[in-house]
Amino acid sequence: MKLWGGRFEKDTSEELNDFNSSIHVDSRMYLEDISGSIAHVTMLSKCNIISKKDSDLIVNALKEILMDIEENKCRFSKDAEDIHMNIETLLIEKIGDVGKKLHTARSRNDQVALDIRMYLKKEIRNISELLLNLQKVLLDLGRENVKTIMPGYTHLQRAQGITFSHHLMAYSEMFKRDYERLEDCYKRVNSMPLGSAALATTTYSIDRNLVKELLDFESVTKNSIDSVSDRDFVIELANDLSLIMMHLSRFSEEIILWCSSEFSFLSLDDEYSTGSSIMPQKKNPDVAELVRGKTGRVYGNLMALLTVMKALPLAYNKDMQEDKELIFDSIDTVKSCLPIFGAMLKTCKVNKDNMKKACYEGFINATDLADYLCKQGIPFRDAHKILGEMVSYCINNEKKLEELSLSELKDFSKIFNNDVYEVLDVNNSVEARDIIGGPSSKQINLLLDELENYLKIKSEHSNFKIK
Repeated sequence: MKLWGGRFEKDTSEELNDFNSSIHVDSRMYLEDISGSIAHVTMLSKCNIISKKDSDLIVNALKEILMDIEENKCRFSKDAEDIHMNIETLLIEKIGDVGKKLHTARSRNDQVALDIRMYLKKEIRNISELLLNLQKVLLDLGRENVKTIMPGYTHLQRAQGITFSHHLMAYSEMFKRDYERLEDCYKRVNSMPLGSAALATTTYSIDRNLVKELLDFESVTKNSIDSVSDRDFVIELANDLSLIMMHLSRFSEEIILWCSSEFSFLSLDDEYSTGSSIMPQKKNPDVAELVRGKTGRVYGNLMALLTVMKALPLAYNKDMQEDKELIFDSIDTVKSCLPIFGAMLKTCKVNKDNMKKACYEGFINATDLADYLCKQGIPFRDAHKILGEMVSYCINNEKKLEELSLSELKDFSKIFNNDVYEVLDVNNSVEARDIIGGPSSKQINLLLDELENYLKIKSEHSNFKIK
């Protein structure tokens, strides 16, 4: 008999049991469910709603159930529907009628809201740690490539000279924002809903603040209807995870390009590459391609969550059971992608010569030459026109800007002198961009020092509260 079956004259059909059950999804929250129940029954005892003797019996039994689960001695039943009812059923089987007192002054509605918040708090901390680990890889690779010259791109066309470290630090900024979004999301997850019951709290004089303290929450939710019907925090996390995957996917796309023979900027280690079943020469960047592909499923989970919630009346509706499979999948996907992406990046070989060689194609020093003219008093738009004509001349004559003689340069502007060749040198071009955010070695070293300090602070003094 189901724990809620008193009003029913028939058992639910096997077909409905299969359709209604979520134990295959939410069983991973067994620790949160048991921890929440221990806190709840401890509070019930402190408030003299149940006896200390009964509370101790329930707590000890729940701890034994937890041990049994972790030792694979328990079998969950789909007849009990979900992790919450399974744990309670196991408790009643173990200690009898006293176990039936556990659910006093609570509902599955606030119970599941509590469990998912506790679970997401844990996973946000885990993912944040993985982001920091990836940032450490970027820091090390950045240190090694402060002076590794490469072309920067716009529209996937060679644009201006930068360094590989400068490029890596662009992703570092993205992952910093990802970390900070998780910190911010954590604040909204970190509010304790238990005590809201089904939707209108309870007639028992419970102490919600005590449960908050026992479970290490920052605050207590303020409206019982919202407490059980809110899944904004799930959607917010799904959005944050989508942004992480978007950043990983952009990075993956570039790695895939850089590993191609057309670029040859990077070579991936054999441990993080695969071959072809038919073409023996192939070395494929499958890690990057899979990360890029998995991004779509995380986006899909976000859209599915938004769609599930878009027209639900208050308060709890069974539709909301769908939230866990979606957010769990996004969490699992991100947690699988971040470590292997970092390992792939850490073991790659940077083909510095090929990167620098690419800088001598595509006229990436054209802007520097326009700036040279501007500094001599020529308006920028006039300088821009002159350089456009020079590039056209070079293309027609199969020359590079730095290969033009001083006589040829003066045909376009009498202002050009011998010092122009220093400006045309790509190394000088990069170092001349000594502006905050720029690619000069001075600015990049400052940024790397800042990142190192950031990682130290976040590692030692996380904003995530852990009891």
